[in-house]
Amino acid sequence: MKVWMSSAAFCAVIAAASLAQSPAKPPIEAFATLPTASSPSLSPDGSHLALIQVYSGRPVAAIWKLGETKPQLVIPYNDGFIVGAVWANNHRILITVNMNARVLGDDVNPWFRTVSIDTDSRETANMFSDQVEARDYNYSASNVVDLAANDPDHIYMSLYAGAGMVAGDYEKPRNTIFRVDINTGRSRYVERGGRHTVDWVMDGNGAIVARQDQTENPLLDHILVYSPDKDWREIATTDASGGHGYGIYGLSEDGKALAISTDSSSAETRGLSQMSLADGKVSELFFNPKFDVSSALTEPWSGRVIGASFTTHLPHFHYFSAPLQAMQSELESNFPGNSVHALTWDLARKKVMFSVDGPVTPPTFYLSDLENHTVQRVARSYPALPASDLGQIRFYAYAARDGLEIPAYLTLPPGKEAKNLPVVILPHGGPRARDDMAFDWESQFLASRGYAVLRPNFRGSWGYGVKFLEAGYGQWGRKMQDDVTDGVQKLIADGIADPKRICIVGGSYGGYAALAGAAFTPDLYACAAAWAPVTDLHRLGREDLHDSGGNEHSAAMSAWSRFIGPLDDKAFDAHSPALHADAIKIPILLMHGEDDYTVRIEQSEEMDRALRNAHKNVTFVRIPKETHHMQTMAARVRWLTELEKFLKENIGD
Repeated sequence: MKVWMSSAAFCAVIAAASLAQSPAKPPIEAFATLPTASSPSLSPDGSHLALIQVYSGRPVAAIWKLGETKPQLVIPYNDGFIVGAVWANNHRILITVNMNARVLGDDVNPWFRTVSIDTDSRETANMFSDQVEARDYNYSASNVVDLAANDPDHIYMSLYAGAGMVAGDYEKPRNTIFRVDINTGRSRYVERGGRHTVDWVMDGNGAIVARQDQTENPLLDHILVYSPDKDWREIATTDASGGHGYGIYGLSEDGKALAISTDSSSAETRGLSQMSLADGKVSELFFNPKFDVSSALTEPWSGRVIGASFTTHLPHFHYFSAPLQAMQSELESNFPGNSVHALTWDLARKKVMFSVDGPVTPPTFYLSDLENHTVQRVARSYPALPASDLGQIRFYAYAARDGLEIPAYLTLPPGKEAKNLPVVILPHGGPRARDDMAFDWESQFLASRGYAVLRPNFRGSWGYGVKFLEAGYGQWGRKMQDDVTDGVQKLIADGIADPKRICIVGGSYGGYAALAGAAFTPDLYACAAAWAPVTDLHRLGREDLHDSGGNEHSAAMSAWSRFIGPLDDKAFDAHSPALHADAIKIPILLMHGEDDYTVRIEQSEEMDRALRNAHKNVTFVRIPKETHHMQTMAARVRWLTELEKFLKENIGD
């Protein structure tokens, strides 16, 4: 396979977004920039490419005709964030935005809306233009269930609609399927779900196949299939508590089964199975003996399941059909030591856009012509970061105090010996997530400033099997925190860390772990910094219960209680950093987006207030109009700027 550099068209994109030539120590902006290209989508005929790119530090949707030197259309959105761009047909693209609106009360909530744009005429249409009342009831009016490639003027979307009085009782809106005209945004009712319907499965051609219902107290998942005479027949029911319900990925490629997430027969890993539409029987489809399936791979036009992904040190992608697996192998052969992911292709599967990602390879996008066996580089997500400026990553497993092996990754500063270094401990968020060896902008920034960075996958992290995940249940601030502490002790014992120059830093759950480290192991760290942290478990529980409509038996509260414990657990007090500010001895940096709807800013406000009342050293930075996820470059720059200054003052550089 031949590889060459990008055309002038795409070089222009990179040049416009690139920064000045990197000095010996790359500037903050080189790391803090939003990825200059992400979420590519090829048009059905393969003539056009849509990308989410960056302009003035914010995401825009850019439409390119392949081979031209400038974009055909650039679509900005300043009141929220563009989060998706997908072709509906060869001329219309669906743009999804997160409006971050204060619609109900004073809190900011995510309001996802989708607009269709004709890329030739520039005409726009808001989806559900005739369903304003129902649309405004929904946080998300952007759920596309079926692109229906055989019907290029329509898509199928779900919306909670149809409230009213039934038998004297008020009935809540139900999950309903609509056929939506992408030219006008007008919708037509297709099928209304049951009182407990949460998900739908369609066949890629506009036909409903199945639905998933979820009842509560007890929490049960029900799978129902749609018969030719438009009647529903239940084929399976399972206990959904404890995270063991059905996760439906979509319809199998042959259309005879549902692809679902299940435990393997040995109950060691979470894998991919198929459930027969005829009788509900479940058979194993794909499992890795050590690592959980991360997700299903779906055909971009039909939505049918064609493969599975899992992560070892890097993400891997496996296809069920021989031709697609041969394509994957051919693409991978050109980029050894990296993860290669086919993201989008045209209907004829003649062109495919794929990404390459690795320890010192920031996500880079390529366009492959499968007929001519050629590959063209399209864009790099961090163009100002050459591999020579990035730190090397090691797998660094260690034993927790109870003997459980904790997988972790250690990033070393370029050109530094792994000895007596200042160290940043960087636990991930989630906590049901994990770190790997793919490019990570935060840890690489810290390494560029001379710090070794440890990213521990503490118990409860996703991807290492059922037992490892369940070992984290009920362990917020307990064994999960001990796993982080034990990693620090291992670095000290191995002579890698200077024991007097260790700081713990994190966001979301990682921010909780940073503050818990400061409060509950006060002599271990020299400082702690947190972005959007959880600080008071009681407050978090009340917020999540409110968001669940006051229902303690909801799926959300079931997930919450698995990791943290019952709502009346008195141990909440013992494991809430905001209630133990008096024990903290070290400087604290808090940062939080004012429009965060995942972890409300009140969590940081309470921590700041408690620290100030206890006369502790705390800096609290509020970021206006920012969410939980640092969706603007300005927020990333501010975070890294404050963090660099904070670390230099407290553990040197």
